[in-house]
Amino acid sequence: MIEELRGIIGPAGVHTSPEARMVYECDAYTIAKGRADVVVIPTRSEQVAPVIRVLAREKIPFVPRGAGTGLAGGVYVAQRGVLLVLSRLKQILELNPAEAYAVVEPGVVNLHLTRAAEPYGYCYAPDPSSQSACTIGGNVANNSGGPHTLKSGVTTNHVLGLEVVLPDGEVVTVAGSCEDAPGYDLRGLLVGSEGTLGVVIKIFVRLTRIQPAWKTLLAVFPSFESATRGVSAIISAGVVPAALELMDHLIISAVEQSFKIGLPLDAGAVLLIELDGLAAGLERTGERVAELCRQEGATEVRVARDAAERAALWSGRKKAAAAIGRLSPSYCTQDVVIPRSRLPEMAVKIEALAKEHGLRIANLLHAGDGNLHPLTLFDERVPEQMERMIAVNHEIVRRTIELGGSVTGEHGIGIEKVEFMRQQFSEDDLEIMDRVKRLFDPELRSNPCKVLPTGGTCMEVIPKKQAAA
Repeated sequence: MIEELRGIIGPAGVHTSPEARMVYECDAYTIAKGRADVVVIPTRSEQVAPVIRVLAREKIPFVPRGAGTGLAGGVYVAQRGVLLVLSRLKQILELNPAEAYAVVEPGVVNLHLTRAAEPYGYCYAPDPSSQSACTIGGNVANNSGGPHTLKSGVTTNHVLGLEVVLPDGEVVTVAGSCEDAPGYDLRGLLVGSEGTLGVVIKIFVRLTRIQPAWKTLLAVFPSFESATRGVSAIISAGVVPAALELMDHLIISAVEQSFKIGLPLDAGAVLLIELDGLAAGLERTGERVAELCRQEGATEVRVARDAAERAALWSGRKKAAAAIGRLSPSYCTQDVVIPRSRLPEMAVKIEALAKEHGLRIANLLHAGDGNLHPLTLFDERVPEQMERMIAVNHEIVRRTIELGGSVTGEHGIGIEKVEFMRQQFSEDDLEIMDRVKRLFDPELRSNPCKVLPTGGTCMEVIPKKQAAA
């Protein structure tokens, strides 16, 4: 079979050596590591279907993979088999400013699409913090968000259509470049399915007009909790910023040590607030937002004076997670969503968990839509710290469900949160989801053991993985 795959892809695209397979043994959720038997790296999208047909004939499981920036073990190889790396499928096949859409392959880097569209006055709105590395295919798999999706919507709101290779090797096109395709919304079903229903090889995306004016503010708060109250105050006042991001004291310290952008080291937290739209009225809205922040305890509200200051602030936010390396040898990023009004309660809970378990927790939030990214700092070389880190993260997810939230906002379920699906959904809910999965993938070979806790032998894999961790 390996020789047959080499005949399809070419010898340079099929890897079986231990060192080559080790390169792809995990994503950014480094706790879960697993090696495929074979790593296959196509360079043309038309190579994918023949590969899938070979795997279907041999009944071999496969895992589609993008850039590996995911945070939930979505590309963890649970049942060996084949890892299908799509990062070299990186062509922008069409850019149509007249109709405001683009057609891309799954390996196109998120930021590269925006840069290609900018000369025409457009951008690709969903902008994950990892946008300089993550791929559109991975964004589709996890329905990714980002700082500027508060106002414009997450990935599913910007995907018009998909071309997908089903697990039996059949190629299907779901919707396309036009708006409002008739029939059932299979596009919406596939976006966020994490590669469990098939392999996306072509994506039709909506392009968004770049707004003519912007205003960027940095509100400084004495505590993480008071900053979360500022978030609720802004949204309650009827203001919908383009972005509303929160960084706590630990994040501020790491970013300032790394990039020296002038963040206040004595702050408990800061809110990065961006308003955009027509220039008329932006000044007044900015003043209103600043006043709302002061009413909730902000000690200072800064306004970016020019494009350079704005870029520096956003550079610090986008690189914040990378800067955590200055604080700890290891960290685990959580991804949960709660109602905005419950953010102060969650802030208190996270601070209590940090004290209870003796670990530091840094907090990054897409605060406007209640999407929290608590980063638990630990040393994975110390098993006891690993245990405490897992306990902290499980408590955060459990509390999220109690507050009426969701176990993921943009990074997916992957292998990390499969068992938490039983807490968020009823057994009837999960059974319906499992039936949908089996319609697309009756042999459960497409990214097995992910998303649903109903995958047969996968329920033997997950407890073993947790025990090993």
